[in-house]
Amino acid sequence: MPPKLWIPGSASQSPLKHMTDQTRRTEALSLYREILRTAKHFHWADEKSQKPWNKILKDEARKEFEESRRETDPLIIARMIVTGRDCVQQIQNKFNDATTAAWKRIETDSSRHAAGSRDLDEDVSRRR
Repeated sequence: MPPKLWIPGSASQSPLKHMTDQTRRTEALSLYREILRTAKHFHWADEKSQKPWNKILKDEARKEFEESRRETDPLIIARMIVTGRDCVQQIQNKFNDATTAAWKRIETDSSRHAAGSRDLDEDVSRRR
């Protein structure tokens, strides 16, 4: 059976009938909390304002959610939630990639340093 498509203006189907007002509210609140949890990881300060990025991001998230609070169109609300989730996921993936790369660099530098120390110790013991 082919999927059913919702056509705007069609009275036979309601848009996103599985997303009730309570579901949309719960999803939006969940997204907001996820944004706040992700923003905690931004510890450095903005070069221009010297404000910490986590504070800037929290304030911007609050502003965006407050501006969108009065939206009633379920399609627009769903689109905003999906877009927000996608953006948060991309940021989290970039953070994870950067963290992994940093740890690999640390391990590489540590192993080089340890190997260099061993070579130095061997040179010193040979000289004795």
